[in-house]
Amino acid sequence: MRQYRQLQGISQLALAQQIDVARQTINLIENNKYNPSLDLCLKLAWALKTDLNTLFWEEESK
Repeated sequence: MRQYRQLQGISQLALAQQIDVARQTINLIENNKYNPSLDLCLKLAWALKTDLNTLFWEEESK
């Protein structure tokens, strides 16, 4: 997720504000210390202009 956020030049704070969560939530997700709900995953994918598979699962399989 960090990679997609950085590619778009969006800070953790800007992304958090866009989807109405705390910046710390974004940080925890990026560091694999928090498993977001499906609703939050969908919001993240939408905000980062990608899909769930690309955002979460393809990275894990590398």
